[in-house]
Amino acid sequence: MSKLITICGATATGKSGVAVAVAQRLRSAILSADSRQVYREFDIGTAKPSKSDRTLIPHYLIDICDPRETLTLAEYQEQAQKIIAAVDSPLLLVGGTGLYIKSIVRGLKIPRVASMPELRSQFAELGQSQCYAILQQVDPSAALKIHCNDSFRTLRALEVFYATGRPISEQQGENPPNYPILQIGLDCDVEVLGDRIQQRTAQMLEFGWIAEVEYLCQKYGCDLPLLNTLGYAEMKQYLAGEIRLEEARNLTVLHTRQFAKRQRTWFRADSEIEWFDVSMPDLCGRIWHRVEEFVSQV
Repeated sequence: MSKLITICGATATGKSGVAVAVAQRLRSAILSADSRQVYREFDIGTAKPSKSDRTLIPHYLIDICDPRETLTLAEYQEQAQKIIAAVDSPLLLVGGTGLYIKSIVRGLKIPRVASMPELRSQFAELGQSQCYAILQQVDPSAALKIHCNDSFRTLRALEVFYATGRPISEQQGENPPNYPILQIGLDCDVEVLGDRIQQRTAQMLEFGWIAEVEYLCQKYGCDLPLLNTLGYAEMKQYLAGEIRLEEARNLTVLHTRQFAKRQRTWFRADSEIEWFDVSMPDLCGRIWHRVEEFVSQV
């Protein structure tokens, strides 16, 4: 039976470094749970594992998509589940995209309905109030869980209903996997995390992040949705001459701290995660001891 070890937490908590250290001792592989690292050429700004680390340890679900494509949660889940089923040794599921991790450890049931821009556009023209009223008629259970001002989830629920003829509430739920799972979370004091985010942002710039963003803008156009994500949007503003580099760096740090706060809130809601402070002495040794204990269990 497969065994899965997740290493999760907010950005800049050192998940990749810990995962590589554990994977080396475990002689295992790493399954990425990062919604931007799946895209090719978005390397520095997504803190993608280094080429040397990826040579040392097999990494799955990194660089699997063209930046002009969109990998859905359902597609990620399907690919990840196939890899887990095919690998006999314990795998490490590593990343900060909470929904990716939850889709695996909880076995989320996800309607296999691709986004339909034309249908969404038609609904959007009606306005959120009218769309929500329609949702209350066709799927009252979903409407109870969706805020009346949440246009994104309202449109998604309507999209699924009109594509399948079945309410989204009937197609959701959980089907947890039958293999053992150990969930490890990395965290630290907010101020310490802020310092780590500053240091990592500075390091990304030293590694040539500006050149990466400039290249991506030239190749794919500045309107590419991925170039409007955390960090890339701020550096794109700098390249356009709208702000100075110092301001772009400071905004990136600020927005990353805000993002990390949301990540911490998400992961802290899961009572099954065992937490480790990244500032503690011999962090990797302590985590390895827990992993070893888990793997040795029958």
